[in-house]
Amino acid sequence: MTRNIGPVDKAVRIVLGLVLLSLIFVLEGDLRWIGLIGVVPLLTALMGNCPLYSVFGLSTCPVAGRK
Repeated sequence: MTRNIGPVDKAVRIVLGLVLLSLIFVLEGDLRWIGLIGVVPLLTALMGNCPLYSVFGLSTCPVAGRK
């Protein structure tokens, strides 16, 4: 799998994912489950590949084609 997420993008995704996951503990009722969306940016950051970037041919990785 080709990496298409650079280090800055990865850091932003990790922070965003953690913030979204924290909504599970902050919000009340059914609205709090929206925080599970935070799993998506965390997983893409850990894998180093964003499927949407692949579809649109984007990359923030400084070295193109890096594995």
